[in-house]
Amino acid sequence: MQWPYELQIGWRYTRAGRSGRRNGFISFISGVSMLGIALGVAALIIVLSVMNGFQKEVRDRMLSVISHVEVYQSKGEALPDWQATAAQARLNPQVVGAAPFIAAQALIARGDDMRGAVVRGISPIEEATVTELAAKLRDTTLARLVPGGWGVVLGGELARGLGVRVGDKVTIVAPGGQVTPAGVVPRLKQLTLVGTFEAGHYEYDNGLALIHVEDAARLFRVEGPTGVQLRLKDAQQARAVADELQVRLGPSVRLSDWTRTNRNWFQAVQIEKRLMFIILTLIVAVAAFNLVSTLVMTVTDKQADIAILRTLGASPRSIMAIFMVQGAASGVIGTLAGMVLGLAVAFNIGVIVPAIERALHMSFLPSSIYLISRMPSDPQSGDIVPIVLISLALAFVATIYPSWRASRVQPAEALRYE
Repeated sequence: MQWPYELQIGWRYTRAGRSGRRNGFISFISGVSMLGIALGVAALIIVLSVMNGFQKEVRDRMLSVISHVEVYQSKGEALPDWQATAAQARLNPQVVGAAPFIAAQALIARGDDMRGAVVRGISPIEEATVTELAAKLRDTTLARLVPGGWGVVLGGELARGLGVRVGDKVTIVAPGGQVTPAGVVPRLKQLTLVGTFEAGHYEYDNGLALIHVEDAARLFRVEGPTGVQLRLKDAQQARAVADELQVRLGPSVRLSDWTRTNRNWFQAVQIEKRLMFIILTLIVAVAAFNLVSTLVMTVTDKQADIAILRTLGASPRSIMAIFMVQGAASGVIGTLAGMVLGLAVAFNIGVIVPAIERALHMSFLPSSIYLISRMPSDPQSGDIVPIVLISLALAFVATIYPSWRASRVQPAEALRYE
């Protein structure tokens, strides 16, 4: 196959700039530019992959405690028939599990210590079909939650904060007390701690209490479950499923999905990713525009060659194409090298980071301080493809001006002093 001569000459200039002795300084600058592009692309891929990994880790721990979609009465009252509501929701093929619940805020007291928490009334058997945490504890801790037993399961951090152990008594102070001549007296109920759980998510480990749904109905004075929790095949489809179920179930109920409930956290993560993307893209841009100085010096050095090519019949457009090929080749090599390096590190970061920690005798994420004590990574094509395309585009744009200057070289002036 016969390649266009512009491509052949441009590639020959690229290779000569790497290996020749005459243009060592130009070759050095070009190499530094390619190295800068490669490091910038690799850094972008690694940083965004680690951020995706942390986001996925937190999301998985969060979804091990909460359901994907919640259906509840718009006025906060008990559902007339939660099983009928669950049956209607199961008509959607995405719904694979349903469980009743009652949720309310309350104070949990032990002596002089008092903590605010969300008290969730659950049915241990049905709850196991909705959350991973309940599935793990169904036959152990949650099996101790029986109707009328007035047992409670606390998050590990909450139990440690109150200084209680299994078998100890805690008091729940519920809102909506009785009005007496002395004022409003809150409802108090003493419960027995039957177990604790560790979800690995501080918000729930420190602020969630589980009791049986029938005990919760008596405690909060409702006639039955106030809502239904749903588990989906694909958690990412929660918003679309919630919108579809809202139309199916009508205006008498309200639906909420986990993406809306935790909207602020995920928006903050997305903003951090965008800012990090912009900052590291500027590093790639600086390295890409270093190609401008490299190509300008190359054009100055190759003026005699340009004049000879023009004399042999090459058009200004062909001269411009030759030098664009040279600059684009440097950008492509740097981008591909950075992509390979970034993916290699991102996919093996679970091996690389522990090796560095052992070599330095230190820990970057001590388990005594951080809930996530390892460095997770989750490379996604939605991040990598834009990085590669932007890097290639910046390298291509950086070649336009030097290539245009090469096309403006006049043969007579270039050969005057040769």
